[in-house]
Amino acid sequence: MVTSSKPHGARQPPLAAHENTGGTLNITVTAERTEADKVVAQITVAAADVDKAIDKTYKDIAYRYNFQGFRRGRTPRPVIDGIIGKEAVLAQATNDLLNDLQPQVLDELDLVPMDQPSFGDDPALLVQGTDYQVEMTVDVMPECELDDYDAPAINMPPEEATEAEIDQQIEQLLSYQTTFEDDDTDRPCEEGDVVACDIADKEGAAHLAGKNRTLSLNPMGAGVPEELVQGIVGMKAGETKEISWTHSHTHEDEVHEHTFTVEVTLNSIKKAVTPELTDELAKNSFGFDTIAELRDAVKEEIEEDKVRSLPRLKEDRAVEALGERLQLEEVPEPFLNQVMNELANEFLQQLQRQGMSLDMYLGARGMKTEDFMGDLRRQAMDRARQSVALDALAKKLGLVATSDDVRAEVEKAGVEDVDGMVEQLTTEGRLPSIREAIRRSKAVDWLVEHAPVTIVDEIAERRGASDADEAAPEAKAAEAEEADAE
Repeated sequence: MVTSSKPHGARQPPLAAHENTGGTLNITVTAERTEADKVVAQITVAAADVDKAIDKTYKDIAYRYNFQGFRRGRTPRPVIDGIIGKEAVLAQATNDLLNDLQPQVLDELDLVPMDQPSFGDDPALLVQGTDYQVEMTVDVMPECELDDYDAPAINMPPEEATEAEIDQQIEQLLSYQTTFEDDDTDRPCEEGDVVACDIADKEGAAHLAGKNRTLSLNPMGAGVPEELVQGIVGMKAGETKEISWTHSHTHEDEVHEHTFTVEVTLNSIKKAVTPELTDELAKNSFGFDTIAELRDAVKEEIEEDKVRSLPRLKEDRAVEALGERLQLEEVPEPFLNQVMNELANEFLQQLQRQGMSLDMYLGARGMKTEDFMGDLRRQAMDRARQSVALDALAKKLGLVATSDDVRAEVEKAGVEDVDGMVEQLTTEGRLPSIREAIRRSKAVDWLVEHAPVTIVDEIAERRGASDADEAAPEAKAAEAEEADAE
């Protein structure tokens, strides 16, 4: 929850008062933040810059249009006023000035807007020879607090490969040697089973038809509709069943429904058979003379991977723990949408590098678009909260982004003309976002340096918990047998 010691509706002290004499425009800015998470800036543009803006607009019009009787660019103002209209010219000059003004004000106040800044519904027009005054309103993130500003304690796996990690990796390698055989037990199939079945198309499901098809009864299985999986669950070998379901999609604002019907005959339930690891298997399948050599190679591979992955894992866990301390009930929707767009673009670029489209990805996982969007929104919510938490930490620590930091960030991107790029970023109003990212990065560095770490063999713990879960039903059965005997 956002906390404030001020009564509702009170206005906070001014954020800043600047006078810029060396920028694109000669302006004076005074700004204050309201309780409604808005920054209201009162801006004054010097009369000399107002005159330049008006002159530029007249020149642009004179060159853009061919006025009869005058050479292009030589049309006098009275002629332009008579044909275009003086108010229309001033309206264009005002609009151009406001477009130039916005990024400069954002840069001076170091503001990252959540939405498009506003100059109001009907800003006044420029007047020749007169200072121009206008008010700009910017929606910004709430000023949030954390429950605790100390670096959070986190668990981390050891830098060396553990026996449990080696075992898990070898089991993964052995899983590639797994074969499936018929399970002779007379039981209904369950979710997660692998089955062989005949599927006959009755309506709209020719793509699913086939003899003795092997299916994994996993609702997220590749290319298998969840409704078909749920329809097969509970069937026994030799049983035949008709299964129907309906899918709908929207095209050009119209909802279209498609009905699918199949007849399924369950031929058998399969059981996975994984070969035992022997020296012979290690040699024939993995190219090592002994099991010991295979384990040594797996150990080396795990530790090489940890050199790359553990630093990022530490960052992720520290930031995730910090995000849980954020006192904010709900992330503002505009900011959440920004983060969702960032995540979506990152993911689509990743798919593109792999030569896949989003439709191919969803189809391969049997995933619906709405489920994907739901997952994306949840991830965006987590990232948004973590970003705001880092902002709060950076503010508490007094972390700043200097001009040298900005230049270093630009250089890191491999830009040749650093000065030119910084000037372009300033003109476009993008420097505040870069400064924000730098402050967050510094906050992450502080977290990584100060977070207390407990080394935990997490794989061993998970495997132990899994073994305990598997043993629990057997233990209960044994207790029941003892009770019956008594």
